[in-house]
Amino acid sequence: MRREGDPEGASFDAFPIPLHETPTMTEQIRTGRRAGGRAARVALRAAPLTQDKRPIRPGMSGGTYKPLSDADIARIHETALQALEQIGLVDAPQSGIDIMVGAGAVLGDDGRLRFPRALVEDMLAVAGRDITLHGRNAAFDMELSGTKVHYGTAGAAVHMVDVLGRDYRESTVQDLFDAAKIVNVLDNVHFLQRPMVCRDIVDNAEMDLNTVYATTRGTMKHIGTSFTEAAFVPDCVELLHMIAGSEEAWRARPFMSNSNCFVVPPMKFATDACSVMEVCIEAGMPVLLLSAGMAGATAPSTVAGAIVQAVAECLAGIVYVNAIKPGHPAVFGTWPFGLDLRTGAMSVGSGEQALLTAGCAQMHQFYGLPGGAAAGASDSKLPDMQAGWEQMCSNVMAGLSGLNMVYEAAGMHASLLGFCHESLILGDDLIGQAQRCVRGIEVTDDTLGLEVMKATCLGTDGSGKGPGHYLGHDQTLSLMESNYVYPALGDRTSPKEWAEKDKPDLLENAVARKDAILAAPSEAEFDPMLDAAIRKRFTIHLA
Repeated sequence: MRREGDPEGASFDAFPIPLHETPTMTEQIRTGRRAGGRAARVALRAAPLTQDKRPIRPGMSGGTYKPLSDADIARIHETALQALEQIGLVDAPQSGIDIMVGAGAVLGDDGRLRFPRALVEDMLAVAGRDITLHGRNAAFDMELSGTKVHYGTAGAAVHMVDVLGRDYRESTVQDLFDAAKIVNVLDNVHFLQRPMVCRDIVDNAEMDLNTVYATTRGTMKHIGTSFTEAAFVPDCVELLHMIAGSEEAWRARPFMSNSNCFVVPPMKFATDACSVMEVCIEAGMPVLLLSAGMAGATAPSTVAGAIVQAVAECLAGIVYVNAIKPGHPAVFGTWPFGLDLRTGAMSVGSGEQALLTAGCAQMHQFYGLPGGAAAGASDSKLPDMQAGWEQMCSNVMAGLSGLNMVYEAAGMHASLLGFCHESLILGDDLIGQAQRCVRGIEVTDDTLGLEVMKATCLGTDGSGKGPGHYLGHDQTLSLMESNYVYPALGDRTSPKEWAEKDKPDLLENAVARKDAILAAPSEAEFDPMLDAAIRKRFTIHLA
């Protein structure tokens, strides 16, 4: 058989079959081997896969990438303990001082709380492990243990990226709700942490409350958020009780956690945030202990030094939390960021950032604690090639290192200043490929494929001649969905097909998918009677 455009006398069978072959060519190859081959593949793709048959899923185990040796880890741990004993932290609220001194911390004449090694070890012994962060829908529950990996958003950006106008504008509560709706339908974005601030709500108490409302109305997945002041938390918790159905139902399955920047690096407590954390713990809300130093500015400029400080600060947080309530669910949130030392600008898309995050993941595993760090953010202002390489580099390394919670994994631009809905959608494809790397390579008798090779090369009918390709083999058809990850928007057509389809543009397709998602109702929408009760009780800004 000769293909269109092949030279005269050329046999189609003489050409090797490239992996990127188009569906039409693939169908020609399989003609005579399996009737309706392409139709069978299309039908297989259309049928939804059960969770256990999907090639990727939330909570797959990473941990194959280890930039730190065992000796490195031991030295980082030892140095962090020395920092806590010799330097300590300052500026805890009086309530926190009383709590930690009561547990065994030492308050010096200089106002710094220092943490004896024995105190840290005692608190590590009672700290919560193997915790579950719940969704409003139990299908979205995330088990944080070992090297199980989950990807999600974060960032608290103050601007939105307008991809069509190539511009930035201030973010609104509608943008936040839209982001939550989008996250709810993306298979590879497993949780929503507030990715932007509602800049259109000037009252901070109302902003905190409307952040809770907009995110919970938009998604059934687990949500993380921050609170400006401790005094604003009770109303937000009351709203959560209403959404859950009761206080008891909320405490049984808390579907929102407090992202808490409890420290202001280097080695200082954030007084107001600590007061917020105390109230959230009392309310039964999981907490993310977030230390976000910048290497070279508010943390040592070396990768190792930045990890040491972040670990020391989060160990102080472990003491704090468990002195209040032993075993309370807390995520060890070492979030050291990079800095471009030429300019002093924050750099979240660098190779150094990827190393910082992967090293932190190893420290989480050393302590046996659920951990989170930042990866997947970009310094680029738009979802362009720079954003692609920056987002993929750190997302893959975070997943391979076995990071439990990969924050800022999609949608974040301009060194955390801008969020982009279209980039969030494209990030779902990107994270899908990253998760396939996390899954790794399975080596079994079946996957090694000797018998398949024999049948392909020698045949099974005794003729000594097989089809010479694997596209028609049962193994190929049976594994095409369970072993391979396909992009929803990424284009794999040939240049000819691409031209025939009017040269589809990736960003335009992302805009179209965004519009389709936002035009449909979210499964998280509240019952009208509940929504009316919420609006009667609180000032809600979202239409």
